[in-house]
Amino acid sequence: MSQIIFGAFHRHGHKVHRLSLGVIFVWFGLLKPFGEKTTTSLLAHTIYFFPPEVVLPLLGWWEVAIGFCLIYRPLVKFSIILQFIRIPGTVLAFFMLPEVCFVHIPFVPSPEGQYLIKDIVILFAGIAIAGTVHSEDASSQHV
Repeated sequence: MSQIIFGAFHRHGHKVHRLSLGVIFVWFGLLKPFGEKTTTSLLAHTIYFFPPEVVLPLLGWWEVAIGFCLIYRPLVKFSIILQFIRIPGTVLAFFMLPEVCFVHIPFVPSPEGQYLIKDIVILFAGIAIAGTVHSEDASSQHV
């Protein structure tokens, strides 16, 4: 019985992981352009090239694009590029707004800081997913 269950996890785990990340990016991304306050609003205040009311919807649509790229398998690798472009703003927030990102610097992140740390973890999850898409493509060519 455990072989059947874990076999299913092995066969479908990466796909489910990729799709769930895609849905989260689309869902949370759509909140921003429609005016819902999210902790990613913090990023809008670290990018000084444009006012936050311009940056926030742009970040939201960027996240939606990342999500759709994760959901539509041929674009998974492109989603990693989009995430890498987005990540400097995340890291910059820790340096520009440490009092917002941490309760006690540097070991106790605030809820906003936890959200930003999660963004970094999601980037690495996306990299892992992109690696499995490549290996799945290579193995299907050998069949």
